[in-house]
Amino acid sequence: MIKYSRSVNYYETDQMGIVHHSNYIRYFEEARLHWMDEIGLSYSGLEELGVIIPVTFVDCRYKNPVRFGDTISISVRISKFDGIKMEFAYEVCDEATGKLRSTGSSGHCFLDKDMRPVLIRKSYPKLYEIMIQALHEDGGEGRKGM
Repeated sequence: MIKYSRSVNYYETDQMGIVHHSNYIRYFEEARLHWMDEIGLSYSGLEELGVIIPVTFVDCRYKNPVRFGDTISISVRISKFDGIKMEFAYEVCDEATGKLRSTGSSGHCFLDKDMRPVLIRKSYPKLYEIMIQALHEDGGEGRKGM
């Protein structure tokens, strides 16, 4: 699990003074890209290889509101990986108190530049091994045999 911290900006809040629900999805993406950088996979580097990782689903459960000025910590981990698709799990917490603010997940698949599925193990074995290692470090589910 890797943590990513950020401060909440005023423009991310709504008329009620809390973070608008759509921004949590952005927080998840920021944390996911940070996670990728931390394990040595830059998104731009994957794109240079011709691999893209679109979102196939996203889910967010709101527990407690986040407000302007709060600093939040987003924990992200890979929860599933099978060499064709993967899922991430997220927890957003108040950095000062540790109070849980939201949880979520997102699904992704690996495609080539022509939008065709990519078998990572066969086409990019080094990438596959990095993902398997991250999966096991994060305690997720996967199939090493793919």
